[in-house]
Amino acid sequence: MNKMKIGVIGCGSIAQHRHLPEYANNENVEVIAVCDIVEERAWKIADVIGAKAYTQFEELLGNEEVEAVSVCTPNYLHAPISIAALNAGKHVLCEKPMATSRKEAEEMIEAAKKNGKKLMIAHNQRFVPSHQKAKQLIENGEIGKIYSFRSAFGHGGPEGWSADGKESWFFKKDEAFIGAMGDLGVHKTDLLRYILGEEFVEVGAFVETSAKENADVDDTAVCVLKTTSGTIGTLAASWSYVSKEDNSTIIYGEKAILRLEDDPVHSLVAQYVTGEVVRYELGGIQTNDAGGQTNSRVVDEFVNAIMTNEEPPVTGEEGMRSLQVVLSALESNETKRIVKL
Repeated sequence: MNKMKIGVIGCGSIAQHRHLPEYANNENVEVIAVCDIVEERAWKIADVIGAKAYTQFEELLGNEEVEAVSVCTPNYLHAPISIAALNAGKHVLCEKPMATSRKEAEEMIEAAKKNGKKLMIAHNQRFVPSHQKAKQLIENGEIGKIYSFRSAFGHGGPEGWSADGKESWFFKKDEAFIGAMGDLGVHKTDLLRYILGEEFVEVGAFVETSAKENADVDDTAVCVLKTTSGTIGTLAASWSYVSKEDNSTIIYGEKAILRLEDDPVHSLVAQYVTGEVVRYELGGIQTNDAGGQTNSRVVDEFVNAIMTNEEPPVTGEEGMRSLQVVLSALESNETKRIVKL
């Protein structure tokens, strides 16, 4: 069987720790082209995997053999490169946040439709076993009415993870556009929409830069969110958690409380109103310090969507709805008002 030919644009940490290893582990594809504006980085990776190296994404997109690409660049380039790739007839897996504005996100979705190509946004939290189990329990009515929730995603910041350390684009507003809210918060808006099975209609937020002296973007944000049915809860995203990473979500329901990724051993703990406690060991969530060996399933789902010609699980529209919550949080912080979505 002919393997699908992949190009990876942007060879920083997310490409090195997630996309490239996950493509390597998928027997249906091979990465034949990589691109990075840092020539040395592109050549180094190309040598290791036996791919062709490019420093200009336009040249990679001109390679007719390439059928699909991962866009792993700084945030401000996600939309322009994704649109160019879709227009060049490639399927696109784009890192989050998908764009820096609703308009850009709409243009990406339009380009995918116009060219009949798949566009998937790399939100991996939907594929975490505890999150999928929680969604199932809620859908089955086992938790009853959802009263409230709280979700947090925080760690010590991208300098320990990014290929450029403290000099990383993550801290520069003109390249990142948004800080912890875009890096981490958008994952949680996507997760909460997925688990609760409804949209957010109102958001209020405080967004600050309190920990990173080298940043001109937010590093700590706290949001209050309200869903269509009136469920309210909080979301915190931060680069100022100096010890252990926090990636937990707690759902407060009528019949039970669900604690997700909150216990070091049990990825889901259900505490029922009856006093019964059910602990699930479902396998952990991806962390940046797991040696990069865990599979986020993002690449596999993307490849599968192309091969079966089905909608990817996180479409451009889904990515845009999750982005919109974050954009509204920024607007709320600036205007000091509750923003209606």
